[in-house]
Formats: sequence, C-alpha cells, structure tokens
Amino acid sequence: MTEQDLRKLLDEVRGGRTGIARALERLKKLPFEDLGFAKIDHHRSLRQGFPEVVYARGKTPEQVAKIVGSMLRNGGSHNILVTRADRAIARRVRRLSRSARFHPLSGAILIRRDRQRRGQGLILVVSAGTSDIPVAEEAAVTAEALGNSVETIYDVGVAGLHRLLEHRQKLARARVVICVAGMEGALASVVGGLISAPVIAVPTSTGYGASLGGVAALLAMLNSCSANVSVVNIDNGFGAGCVASAINRL
Repeated sequence: MTEQDLRKLLDEVRGGRTGIARALERLKKLPFEDLGFAKIDHHRSLRQGFPEVVYARGKTPEQVAKIVGSMLRNGGSHNILVTRADRAIARRVRRLSRSARFHPLSGAILIRRDRQRRGQGLILVVSAGTSDIPVAEEAAVTAEALGNSVETIYDVGVAGLHRLLEHRQKLARARVVICVAGMEGALASVVGGLISAPVIAVPTSTGYGASLGGVAALLAMLNSCSANVSVVNIDNGFGAGCVASAINRL
C-alpha cells in the first residue's frame, strides 16, 4: 500500500457509511490475507518498497491466479511479478490482466501498473553465454519491475573477450552491473576489474560435469580477486535484480 492508496482509503472513509464499509473491508485484509494455501503480505511494499513476488514453481495455475487476483484487488498500484512460471500459468494470469507479459525464457510474468522510475542510474545485465540468458532475463525483468532503467549485453564471455571490450563505455556508464555466468564463472572478475561500480555475480548451472551444477562458478565468484564483486546463489536472477535495485535506489 502506497501513500496514494492510503489517501484513497481516507477518501472512502470520508464518503460516509458506504465508504466506511468499503474501507473496513480493505483493512480486514491487512497486514496479510489468508487464502488457506497462501498468506499474502499486502504490507510488504510499505516495509520494503515493493510488493511480495509470487514464486510460481510448485504452485498450480489456479493457486497463482488466486494470489495474483488478490494482489490486483488489494495490493495498491504496484507492479506484480511472478517468477518461474510456465505457459499454463501465464495463460491463467492473462485472464486476470491483459497487460500481463510472459517472458518464456525465464518464466517471469510482469503486470506493469507503475511506470515511475525510482532507480538513480542504469542497471546493466551481462551474460557470459547464450545459455545463461534465462537467468539474466529473470534479473533484468525483476529490476525493471522494481522501477529501474535496465539494459542487457548477452554472450560476451571470456572465451572471446574482445566481445566484452566492445561495450566498455556502457559498462562504465552503469551504476550497477549484474554479471551472469556458468562454466568457470570468470566473467564476473573480468567485469569487476574494468569498472568501479558494484558487480553482482550470478553463477548459473550451465556447464559440463565438473561444473557441478553451478558450484564451480559459485566458488570461483566467491574467490574473485575483484573487490567490487558480490555473489548471489546459483541461478538466482531474481535475487540479483532485487539487490541491484536496492543499490540503485540509494
């Protein structure tokens, strides 16, 4: 609930008996709404600046639709983000909001209701390989949903370093860089050594057997000699987008 939503609530109260009834009905669902299978945290935007994000994996299309429907009715005017969804869930959410946009590579669904930019600068998302794009896209969509200006550079891994160096000016312009890489995860150290901005490294599970499902990249990034590199969990594009947004809004 935003300041604008609180003003609307006060206007309803001033509207007399009918308005008070409507206001009380809304207040009953705060600070959370219990759907039985889920408890929706409608106050999260007051605490953290953005609403609860729906993690769709393991949920049925009907469950996701009920959560999103409640957020549309009671979640103020914030953007709504669903992560790790499939096409069946996307079709179900689309019935609730025609503005819902499905990103099939990452499984993210974004319902954009607030286009205000709250970030102070550019968040740049860089991926080492094309196979890393699903995680990179999740990071980019998340950062966009949270009100940031986002650009992407894909397939610029260290096997062809000249591809990255073509974008030195854009790297230097970014306020935060999200660096997504599998295999040995070396790209994060290279990017960190080229710029002064914070680099959020995202190891991915992309790679052959000895990559151990992303553990090799995770350990390499944790041991980066570039002091401006921090690391989130394997394949956690969402977490990287959230942290980048928090930095960019300072």
